Parts: sequence; C-alpha cells; structure tokens
Amino acid sequence: MAKIQILPDILANKIAAGEVVERPASVVKELLENSLDAGARRVRVETNTGGKALIKISDDGEGMLREDAMMAFERHATSKIRNIEDLEKIQTLGFRGEALPSIASVSKVHLRTKTASELEGTEIEIVGGRILDVRDLAWPGGTEFEIKDLFFNVPARRKFLKSDSTEN
Repeated sequence: MAKIQILPDILANKIAAGEVVERPASVVKELLENSLDAGARRVRVETNTGGKALIKISDDGEGMLREDAMMAFERHATSKIRNIEDLEKIQTLGFRGEALPSIASVSKVHLRTKTASELEGTEIEIVGGRILDVRDLAWPGGTEFEIKDLFFNVPARRKFLKSDSTEN
C-alpha cells in the first residue's frame, strides 16, 4: 500500500478547482456574480471557442485596490465575511473565496482593476495559479478578467469539455 502524504499546494489547488470550475459556463457564472457583488451596473461578456480559448468579463463595479486584487487569488480570501456570525447574514452571491484561486489554477489570467480613489489601476498576470507579473495600468475603473486557455494544464478535464457550440 502507498504511504499517505500531503499533496503539494499546486496539485491540491488543481484538484479543488474541479469542484468550482467544471466548465466555461461555471467560470462565467462565478465572474458575473463577482461583478454584481461589486455593484456593477454594466457587465460585458466575451467568449471564444465556447470559453475554452477566452472568457472576458468587464464591469463598471467598484474595482479593487492592488493589495486586495493580489489577495483575491489566495484560497479562502474574501471581503464578504469576517466571522462565523456573518454566515447568518450573507447578502452577496459569493463569499467563500474559492472561485478566483480555482479559476487561476487551471487557466491563464489577466486581471485589470481600478477603484475610483486610485490614480492608476493594477494588472496582474497569473498562469496556472502562479503570479507572473503585477504592474501599474492606465485603466478607467471597474474590473476586467481575461481568462485564456481554460484547463490548459489539466488535459483530462479539457478532454471532457463539449463542443464549442455546446459550451457557448
């Protein structure tokens, strides 16, 4: 019998991502919910090849400060609850802090965001759950998630996706 061991974070994250991110539609759902929770009045959704090659969600919500944007990709990081009592009075669509790290662990992500109080926005590039770059960005406000190559690093999951027209 094989010895029991703790999985490396990168592998555990890929496995956990399957619980939240089953297909392109679940990515769109999670990101739309984030937009609505951020007070967006306008949300734009763009996809390519049924969301397998590209999902882009842009909104005019409140945006995120740089440190919050970076923290948003950590597991269980959320702005929506602080203590156990908050679970009794949740008024947002999302609150667990699972969606963004799950999406980032199985795709290539560009996040662009800016709050009304900032002079410059922030762009974060993540591939397979690893932050590659964080830089200042001229950005009008709100948030844009650009998700490319969904499941690029989980071939078994990618293989089970349906045709482009079905996923769209």
